[in-house]
Formats: sequence, C-alpha cells, structure tokens
Amino acid sequence: MANIVILGAGYGGMATAVALERSGQPFTLINKHEYHYFTTLLHEPAGGRNTFDEYSVPLREVLRRPSSEILKATVQELRPQDSKVITNQGELPYDYLVIALGNAPEYFGIPGMQENALVLRSLDTARQLHEHIEKTFASWHEDQDDAKLRVLIGGAGLTGIELCGELAEWLPELAAQYNLPLDKIQLINLEAAPSILPMLDEGLREEAQRVLESKGVQLRTGTAIVKVNPNQVELKSGETLDAKTIVWTGGVRANPLIKEAGFEVDPKGRAKVNEFCQSVNFENVFVIGDSAWFTGEDGKPLPPTGQAAEQMGNRVAENLQAIESGLPMQPFHFNNLGTLASLGHEVGVGSVKGVRTKGVPAALMKEGSKAKYLWHLGGLRMLSQKRGQFKRKG
Repeated sequence: MANIVILGAGYGGMATAVALERSGQPFTLINKHEYHYFTTLLHEPAGGRNTFDEYSVPLREVLRRPSSEILKATVQELRPQDSKVITNQGELPYDYLVIALGNAPEYFGIPGMQENALVLRSLDTARQLHEHIEKTFASWHEDQDDAKLRVLIGGAGLTGIELCGELAEWLPELAAQYNLPLDKIQLINLEAAPSILPMLDEGLREEAQRVLESKGVQLRTGTAIVKVNPNQVELKSGETLDAKTIVWTGGVRANPLIKEAGFEVDPKGRAKVNEFCQSVNFENVFVIGDSAWFTGEDGKPLPPTGQAAEQMGNRVAENLQAIESGLPMQPFHFNNLGTLASLGHEVGVGSVKGVRTKGVPAALMKEGSKAKYLWHLGGLRMLSQKRGQFKRKG
C-alpha cells in the first residue's frame, strides 16, 4: 500500500484520517498535539462556558487501528520536490502527502498587533485569553485602573462576534465574583468594514447587532485599527482606546511553510489546487482546508471554514483510495450547509441550507451541529462520551 502522510489534525486532517481508517488504508498522521480540538468552538471555553478539556479529544480515541500511525511532532519544512517532510522528530518520506496545516493569524501589517494582541486560534491561546481576562479583572481593586475592565476585540467576523457573545455573559459573572463596578465594564468590538458578520444577510446581521447590544456589547463598525501599543489601540480617526485586554480576530492566512516550499500560492499563502484538491505543482500532494486555494463554482476561493475543510478531507480520502484501486479520482464540490453564529449560550443567528434562523432555534441548531460532528468522529461511542459536553456550567 502507498505511504500516505497527513499533516495536521484539524477538521480537514481528521476527516481524511477517519475516512482512510474506515477503509482500512494505513497512514501516518503528524500533529503537534496528541489531541484534536474543536477550533470553531474555542470562543466557548475562552468565554467561560465550559472547562477546556471538554473541547478536545485524544487522537487515539478516534483513530484506534494499529495501522493508523500517530506521530506527535512539529512540521519544520516541506520538501515536495523530494517527497519528504522535515519535523523536529526527523525526516519522513511519503508517496502521497495531505497538507492540512490550518492557518496563522493575518495581521494586515498593522504595527504592534502581533506583539500586543491576544488571539483565539488554538486550545492553548483560548486558555491564555481566559486566564488573562480573569487575572486582569481580579486585580482591579489594586489600583482601580478602568482600562483593566475594558476588553477590545478587533474583527467582527464569526470568531469575533461569537467571542463577544460569550464574554457578554461571562464578564458580569466576573464582576459579581470579584465585586467589580458593573457600569465600568466595557466590551467593545472594532470592525473596519461597514457591518458585522459579512457572510450573513442584512436582516440576520441586524438581529445579531440587536442581541449583542442588548447584552451590553459596543459594536463599532467602520472603525479601523491602525496601530496597537501595549494596552492601547490607535484608530484611523485619531482616537485612542486604553485596554488591558486586546484580542485580534480579524483574519487568517495559510501556514507560511507552504509558500516557503515553493507551492504556487494566493495572496493569503494558500497552495493552488485543482478540482481534486491536488496541488497544481506536485501531483502526489493534496492540500485541504485553510491551506488550500480552491476556486469554487462561483469563481471565488472557498472561505476558510470547518465545513469546507471536513468535506475536502472526505473527498481526498476517497481519491486516495481511488488511486490505490486504479480508479479515476472524483472532483470536489463544496456543499455549503450554511453558517450559524452563537450569540451566547441560548441564542444565535444563521442560515442553514438557505433557511434563515435566529434566537433559541438557531442556538439549538448550533448544538445539533456539534453532536453531528462528534458522531462523525466516533459514532455513538464518541457522542456518549461527550454527551455532557457543551452544557453551560453551573
């Protein structure tokens, strides 16, 4: 059998691995952690909804066959010309490679952003954000610096808005816990574009804004950040805002290793692929998820979403099996199931297969999508293990 190597255990990499394992195809999965975490849900533990261990699953609980090799390692270099991957654990050759390395923050060249802002892109950064906010709020009585009670979130896409929804519920809890003046707590979202949640229609955007503002979130659209200093942001208008917590959720780009390896890339560093999710430069390399520059049927690149990565992973697994069997590969077609945004643990907004939803029904549909994903990972066994997950503590 072919020597297949998968890089990354995010949504795309896991989908590929699960499908290959179910087909009986051996592979090696390289990941820097021994667990898979739920990237699209990181706002929940960051905002105090649940404990962090509920948002990950050990890789060996999903990939249980001995022929499914898991290597805990960090990828340091891609050498597609030589069909090799260089890691901190050594060099690995391959017959076929699946690149699912996820993304890196896109700072758009804003001075000081990378150095002075927190991000939400992994379980570790979510924990760091959570602990930073709690520690900062807890220390307010030492000097009563009101900047400690001001949280700034840059970016009003899905990540930024869902984080606002969680924090809007958690920050008042912290105020009660540490006897803080509730009227001094400020949660401000700064967005350079004219509206929030650009992937949703205007009516749903307006509903999301109404809900968040009713929870005390200040949404400032058309407000560009031009510089970030320690504990301060400078706006294009000339205004400055002091805050001890600054979070950046304003965009992502592909892992820089892809461009460094010589792949043809788009401005976000994603490797160009054909209709089979196959690199246009190296036919034994498949690229999926946030790493892939895949042009959809509308002529636009697919956005970096979990559902796109998962669907790509499934198709690539099928195509690898087709190659092994001497059958033709099948093209990838993205089936857009829609977008759901939680605005806290009880309400949300979104569109599913063209049907608009908001309020409690949207939140219930979001919960249903979590259960569906757990089922895909490990069937009833995984769903049963995690069935208490995602229920708000307390």
